[in-house]
Amino acid sequence: MRDGAESDFAEFYEATWPRTLAVTYALTGDRGAAEEVAQEAYVKAWQHWSKVSRYEQPGAWVRQVATRLSVSRWRRARVAAGWLARNRSEAHAPPPDVNSTALVDALLRIPEAQRRAVVLHHLADLPVDEVARIERCPAGTVKARLSRGRAALALLLTDHPADEPNGAQTHA
Repeated sequence: MRDGAESDFAEFYEATWPRTLAVTYALTGDRGAAEEVAQEAYVKAWQHWSKVSRYEQPGAWVRQVATRLSVSRWRRARVAAGWLARNRSEAHAPPPDVNSTALVDALLRIPEAQRRAVVLHHLADLPVDEVARIERCPAGTVKARLSRGRAALALLLTDHPADEPNGAQTHA
């Protein structure tokens, strides 16, 4: 039988796991890595559960930890990739899908804050208020970033970015 803290944590975990996984998946782009990062964040939450459980939004705390862990993982992977590039023989892999490449390229060309807002809202399917909590900014700022990000992506992903059907120029 579970004690009170273990039972509370189990309920918290079940209620917040899907959203935490969505955030980590959006940030890592890899389901396995996303699950590992999310689990690590929950381990940290359990280690400090007596304190974390008293927070107004313990789920936001876990997602923030998961976000930081994702960034740390990305940085370690970048260092490792640099080392591997210098020290291994060339491997042959099939090229990525054209649409995926175009989307990633376009996402990399928009400002980071807009990219995070677009990824968290559209790919992780998080509501604007949740993105605002994660980004620690007002919901109106997230909405502006989304609007600007979508406009920039539309220009980057269209075959004729300056040509509208009616001949009008677009602007971001």
